[in-house]
Amino acid sequence: MNTGFRSQVVPEYRLLTEAQIQEFHRAALEVNEKIGARINNEEGVELLKQHGCTVTEGDMVLIPNYLVEECLGSAPSRIDIYNRKGEEAMHLEGRNIYFGLGTDLINSYDVYTGELRPSLLKDAANASRVGDYCKQIDFVSSSAMPHDVPTNTTYVEVAKTMFENTVKPIFATAAGLEDLRFIVEMAEAVVGGAEKLRAKPCLIHYSEPTGPLVHSYGAVRKLFYCADKCVPITYTPGDILGGSAPVTLAGGIVQALAEVQAGIVLHQLRRKGAPIISGWAVAPMDMRTSTLSYAAPEFRLTSSAFSDIFHWYGIPMWSTVGSDAHVLDEQASMEHAFTTLMAALDGANLIHDVGYMGQGLIGNPAMLVMCDEIISYVKRLMRGFNMSREMMAIEEIRKVGAGGTYLAEEHTVKYFKQELWLPSLVNRDDIGVWKQNGSRTYGQKAVQKTIEILETHKPEELPRDIKDKIDAIAERAHAELAGIYFVA
Repeated sequence: MNTGFRSQVVPEYRLLTEAQIQEFHRAALEVNEKIGARINNEEGVELLKQHGCTVTEGDMVLIPNYLVEECLGSAPSRIDIYNRKGEEAMHLEGRNIYFGLGTDLINSYDVYTGELRPSLLKDAANASRVGDYCKQIDFVSSSAMPHDVPTNTTYVEVAKTMFENTVKPIFATAAGLEDLRFIVEMAEAVVGGAEKLRAKPCLIHYSEPTGPLVHSYGAVRKLFYCADKCVPITYTPGDILGGSAPVTLAGGIVQALAEVQAGIVLHQLRRKGAPIISGWAVAPMDMRTSTLSYAAPEFRLTSSAFSDIFHWYGIPMWSTVGSDAHVLDEQASMEHAFTTLMAALDGANLIHDVGYMGQGLIGNPAMLVMCDEIISYVKRLMRGFNMSREMMAIEEIRKVGAGGTYLAEEHTVKYFKQELWLPSLVNRDDIGVWKQNGSRTYGQKAVQKTIEILETHKPEELPRDIKDKIDAIAERAHAELAGIYFVA
């Protein structure tokens, strides 16, 4: 008997030691208790004051350590997410990894013409259909900020489009509580009511504080609304090293963690145990161009740090992938490969922005198809391999002996599909066959596959009565939101 032996070999990665995690935790506690957070929402300030917080002459709310610790403890360690049919889709906990699209890209490539243009509503529909088709995509986001719909109902129209074009869970943004309530009402209509959405959420909302150390009126309203409804919310700082955060990685981590802690306190004081997903995006500013670098190694390091911290907290976490490239080229594939691998090694739970290009400004459905295969590759790496007696194949080696072949052996037939990754777009043909097939590049094959998906894949349609309900909700949104000024 080989006691204590683990036969499954899997890649393992961790950036921070436990002592380093605790040091970051204490530093963020110090920021909240001694420097504080600016809460630009009177209801939020009053809630914090009721629980022992104080307000300085500079309108900073000082949050005591014990309150942060208490609220970190009440946040759930597991959040189950379902598709619109009520089927289990994601278990956000531990080191479970799930991948999905990003939101709000203002420019999109037309996969048929290759033109880069302002995003349209059809781009959100196309991204949702491609995401619905791709097996490695676990949830869908807009991937576009359409310019051809009224500004105040943009997010409502995008949410409606996503519900119509995928069965998978929806990750949605909103300008404020004004339009968020219509999006949640749509989700309730899709699943059969508010209680069913509460029990089996198919919608995750995304919101964020404003660095440094500000929680806006609108962000807090959305945070409270999601807590009241038990709609899972991802509340994550987006800080820029050298811009809205200190230029040092450690300084950026401390500020972002303080912002996260304050957000969790607000959310959990509103409703203890309500589902919240945390984390942050702390990325560097390129000092030559003043642009945020989506694929920089510093971004990967700060993401690894928060993953370690939130595994220690036991709170589900969000993360990102993406590229700074403006076209579907070698840089785009390289950066998506690195960022996808690092997010998986981090064990981040909700990994979004699959297909992001151009520092988070450009979408391309063909990039989603390419990323689907990149994710498949990474998942194969993460699965590792088994080194049990059977898988070490000693008896097979004995049987075949010197100079033999394993091709026709039963052991090969039994295990080759689970052991060997089989790509769909990556070239493995010899050069002659590759030339006969048109000498296509990987990018050309991704574009062709994307067109095939858009022309043949038909997502499962919503039942007619539900489609009528969300159409009616969208019409009400257009009527009620016209002319409204959203307060950030």
